[in-house]
Amino acid sequence: MTASGQPRAVVVGAGPVGLTAAHELARRGVAVRLVDAADAPARTSRAVAAHPRTLETFAQMGVADAVIARGRRNRAFTMFARGRRLVRLEADYSTMPTSHPYSLIVAQTDTEEELRRAVARLGVEVEWGTRLTAFEQDADRVVLRLTRDGREEVVETSWLVGCDGGHSTVRRLLGLELVGESSETWMLADAPVDVDLPPDTIYWAHTGSQALMMVPYARDGHWRLLDTAPGPGATDDVGAGFGAKLSAGLGRTVRVGEPEWTSVFTFQQRMVARMREGRVFVAGDAAHVHSPASGQGMNTGIQEAYNLAWKLAQVDQGHAGEELLDSYGEERVPIGRALLGSTRTATFLVQLKNLLASVALPVVFTVVRNVPGLRRALQRKVLGGMSGLRIGYPRSALTTPDPHPHLTGTGPAPGERVTAAPVHDPDVPGFDALHRELRDTRWSLLLAAGGTGPGDGPAGVAVTAAVQYGEWLSVRTLGGASAEAPAPLGDPDFALRRALGLPAGCWLLVRPDGYVAARGRTLTRTGLEQAVAPLRPATRLAGPPPHEPGFPRPVPLSPSKEDRT
Repeated sequence: MTASGQPRAVVVGAGPVGLTAAHELARRGVAVRLVDAADAPARTSRAVAAHPRTLETFAQMGVADAVIARGRRNRAFTMFARGRRLVRLEADYSTMPTSHPYSLIVAQTDTEEELRRAVARLGVEVEWGTRLTAFEQDADRVVLRLTRDGREEVVETSWLVGCDGGHSTVRRLLGLELVGESSETWMLADAPVDVDLPPDTIYWAHTGSQALMMVPYARDGHWRLLDTAPGPGATDDVGAGFGAKLSAGLGRTVRVGEPEWTSVFTFQQRMVARMREGRVFVAGDAAHVHSPASGQGMNTGIQEAYNLAWKLAQVDQGHAGEELLDSYGEERVPIGRALLGSTRTATFLVQLKNLLASVALPVVFTVVRNVPGLRRALQRKVLGGMSGLRIGYPRSALTTPDPHPHLTGTGPAPGERVTAAPVHDPDVPGFDALHRELRDTRWSLLLAAGGTGPGDGPAGVAVTAAVQYGEWLSVRTLGGASAEAPAPLGDPDFALRRALGLPAGCWLLVRPDGYVAARGRTLTRTGLEQAVAPLRPATRLAGPPPHEPGFPRPVPLSPSKEDRT
């Protein structure tokens, strides 16, 4: 809390999205309160998959190992129709390098539990049974009204983040409308299943008139089941109903025990047109609701929370102007819009309801199975959409296009994940060093040493940047650092430099969420200023006039944060 006892930010909603937002704000030193209207954590799981990009995000947060330990790694998708196995699509991440080449099947309750432990380690406890009833804001603050046990509390804060789900109070009070359509009614169930199939893949089974899905949990014998057309009376004997349909689709006896949890719901395909109103933001299901067909909801919300939190912290701490916050919606609204489109397609493919589909499917997938190139292309297409690894921000205001891509190597381009490079062998010292660097909460400026010798201009620019911007920028030298270069990042065999496409003198600027903001052939004060210009008015690199060739020593700093504020 601040000296006055008031938080700098309040996060409403303690699901995985709100927990991520609170964790990343607290990890960056922002005093935060996390409130939820529910009396206790949810006891049933809605989301069951954490995809590779989310696992990369968890790695940056420092929680990946704990979450992964509670799940089952899934590397395949197997399709059946009317008792006949059509095809097994294996995970193929050869064109999408990642340290996590799988989707993790993990109950949302387990994910939330690990995130609650993580925020507690940072001194943040969830305030259960605390409901937001009203708020008002002006240019400088947000004033909230919270109720708990019949008592009302007035809280003043700088920022409000609504992660409170599809029925979001924050969204409603902002007057943001979910635009879209309602769709099909489906049934979900978590149940014990007795079936002679290996639990190393997700199964899709067409009965001849409809489709079902089975997703294996880490707990042996327990599965998440999805019925895309439950029909009247489906809730009378859920286990028997699932067992009969799955037996018809898989061509073997399937016995489904009494479910631990079921839900019949009509899903929607809706989203808001903007995700920010002044000092108030929405993320996750508060901003978009959609079909669960591709398992994207929780994953998208977690990535949104991470995207927003580092920006809020940087603005709140005086390292950037409020204009930086405009990039949140600029970057994430188009992703939400694309998500609705992709889940609409996935929904159609998952639920295929007619007899013609079951007749045509064997023909189609016989071709897919027997043409390796087609099978690989389909695998990569499916994985590319689900994994989140192809999400990027090439058109963001925070991205500076490379003016000379033919001169700066073959590494990740501005707007792409820095980990899109093949940097995932933990036994390579440079790769391991990069992943440790990505756990830093700051931006990273990576400079390939050499090029013009000791005392060169790029080294001087880097040293000055480290001194002036050290609160929010980590400056590291890759391979062969001279005495004048800033802190070396262990890359003894230059493997990291080669993977990132950084010849001597080249540089790479990486955002706190792991996306490349800029890269260039030679680091200059002007080039770096251009790359960090979207953070204005808080940034201007001190130094000699632009016509001077560089400077090997630190120069006087610009005004301190206290002077600016």
